[in-house]
Formats: sequence, C-alpha cells, structure tokens
Amino acid sequence: MKILKLPRPATVQDLLDLDEKAEIVNGQIVLMGKPGVRPARAAARIWKSLEQHELTIGGGVSVPEGGDFLVQLPNRESFSPDASWYYGAEVDGPVDGPPALAVEVRSPGDYGLRAERNMAAKRAEYFAAGTQVVWDVDCLREQLIRVYRADDPETPTVYHRGEIAEAEPAVPGWRFPVDALFPRG
Repeated sequence: MKILKLPRPATVQDLLDLDEKAEIVNGQIVLMGKPGVRPARAAARIWKSLEQHELTIGGGVSVPEGGDFLVQLPNRESFSPDASWYYGAEVDGPVDGPPALAVEVRSPGDYGLRAERNMAAKRAEYFAAGTQVVWDVDCLREQLIRVYRADDPETPTVYHRGEIAEAEPAVPGWRFPVDALFPRG
C-alpha cells in the first residue's frame, strides 16, 4: 500500500480520476497495489460466482474488483473490495453506501502482525459503515476463507478446502466452494 501525496484532503473526484484501485482513508488516497496473479484470479472466481447468483436468483448486484463504495466514517470515505455484493440499482460510478458483502483477498504483503491489525481495523470500519459480512480470503498460505459477520465481528466462521463457504445474511442462498479458489490440475 502506498499513499498518494496531495496538498489537500483527497476528494471523491480524486479517487475517480485514478486509473488504479484506491481508497480514501484519513483524507488521503491509499493506493491498493497489484495483488498478484493467484489472488486476482481468486477474486475473479468469487465475483463470477456472485454474478451467476445475481443472474439466476437476483436480489442484489455483484461487483468485481475496482468497484468503489462511498461511506461517511470519521477516518474513511471509501472502500474498494476485491469482490462485493450490494442491494440497490446498478449504477455508473461509485455506489453510495457500503456493500452488504465485502470480499478481501490477501496479497503477498497481507501477512504478519501489522497486516493482521490493519485488516482487523478495516473489517471494523466495514461493519461501522453497515456491511453485513466480510470475507478474508487466504489463497496463498492457509488456503481458506474466514467469514466475519457484523453480529459477531471477532469470531469468524472458517471454511477450508473441501468445504462450502457462505455469506449469510448478506447474500442469501449463495454458496462458494473453497476449492474453486484454486485451478484444477
């Protein structure tokens, strides 16, 4: 993660003018960086599954990496999850409000004590904004999905390879096999 230095507090227009994934945190643009091939493919697989759910069941909108959600928290104005689901109409531009489901796929730099603290703080911000479920997807080391819920944000449900993860109550009826994160062969 890198901070884009501006001579003033960052605006939503600054965020929209960028050609890369970023969020507004503490009045600054935080550039999210490139996740690497495996995490990017894992995020794409999750989004494709959410999109299929949207097309067959409906009830919400699936958003791939690069979708922006505008929120009004003391230290944060936006989120840009790796995949997400929200309720409402499809929009051109950022969504006003939080996603119901936010999927965060770990990149190589998302390990260690500092990274864990940062991810816990971001989950708390998601829940403060109104997100119902946050997925912490680890396809690099532990090969699992941790599902955090707003009603018990400190106790995730953990799904390992061979198991089927869910995102209740954010995306009712949707299921995703952990094994689908990984290529066959």
